[in-house]
Amino acid sequence: MESIIASRIPYQKIRVMFDKASRMEKEGKNIIHLEIGRPDFNTPDHIVEAAVEALNAGKHHYSQNAGVLELRQAIAEKFADDFGIGYDAETEVVVTNGVAEGIYAACHALLNPGDQVLIPDPRWVNYDVVVSTCLAVPVGYSLREDLDYQAVPEEIAEKTTPQTRMILLASPSNPTGAAASREVMEKIAQIVIKQNMVVLSDEIYSKIIYPPAEHICAAALDGMRERTIVLNGFSKFYSMTGWRLGYVLGPKKMIDPILRYHQYMLTSTNTFAQWGAITALKEKQSPSEQMVGEFCRRRDYLYEEVNSLPGFSCVKPEGAFYLFPSIKETGVDGIQLADKLLEEAGVATVAGEYFGKNGAGHLRLSYANSLENLKDAVGRIKKCLDQT
Repeated sequence: MESIIASRIPYQKIRVMFDKASRMEKEGKNIIHLEIGRPDFNTPDHIVEAAVEALNAGKHHYSQNAGVLELRQAIAEKFADDFGIGYDAETEVVVTNGVAEGIYAACHALLNPGDQVLIPDPRWVNYDVVVSTCLAVPVGYSLREDLDYQAVPEEIAEKTTPQTRMILLASPSNPTGAAASREVMEKIAQIVIKQNMVVLSDEIYSKIIYPPAEHICAAALDGMRERTIVLNGFSKFYSMTGWRLGYVLGPKKMIDPILRYHQYMLTSTNTFAQWGAITALKEKQSPSEQMVGEFCRRRDYLYEEVNSLPGFSCVKPEGAFYLFPSIKETGVDGIQLADKLLEEAGVATVAGEYFGKNGAGHLRLSYANSLENLKDAVGRIKKCLDQT
């Protein structure tokens, strides 16, 4: 018999769509996957070779709960180089089982029942579910489509109450691909400081960003380091999704309870994978940078094609690898159209309804697939819409 908290946890809808598409493939149907958020590139060879060398060298026992110290040092050095922020590798960095675990551990370590958490809408599907497992209350703030999916600081201020403990930021955004502007981030920081909130900043797509857009690290803003937990990892920029490696950085007073949660949940993450991650951070970045260049080319192609589809309109994403077109003018909701495209066209997408109230009437399309497959998918979608 499940617990009250477990009864509140739904199956993750993106994975439900992925599983359905995979079953259809096993039945012999040709499916183009635009639903899953993973790079279609292999992990760069030099990273794989480093993990293999670690295995052969016997580096396959438990690491410290917080992770291999050399990896934590590399993470701290990377943030100092990129953003000018100093972190103590021994007390202010924890290596996690991806950003997903980092979110879970941080929320459970820092929230009390009844606390309110401001969460972007539309948002990644994990955010509000994880907050609910803490018996805290998720409160959505809008990413405005008419403002290219920027948040509105005035709305955030209006929704802040004495019970508001935390705000969750995500830039670049999943599902919209929008990167928060410096102006918006600085205004949010002022609200956070005034209201004494904790910031949980999901920056997993920080390196997948297209000029002239820039990534603004929340902790690097004036007065924010001591109240911000930064979440990042290796899944996206280094195409290491199956390695399950992320990390959290923050002040010791917040990292300490996170580490205590983490040690009972996981003990530690995969040791030899961590040695591969050290190489990812410290050695050549060119394979990942080339991948981002290819994503940019795909974005440009798919953005133009999707905006030409009848009833579709799309904001051009500045990062990540998703388009989030409105389909409201088609007269069909996202759930209906996603099912139709999968069953009739063999194109797997995700309904915007799964990403929050403001996602209704949208589809999320991942362009982490080959340009050839994207062209095929566009042709199939056009044909399906013509037959509607």
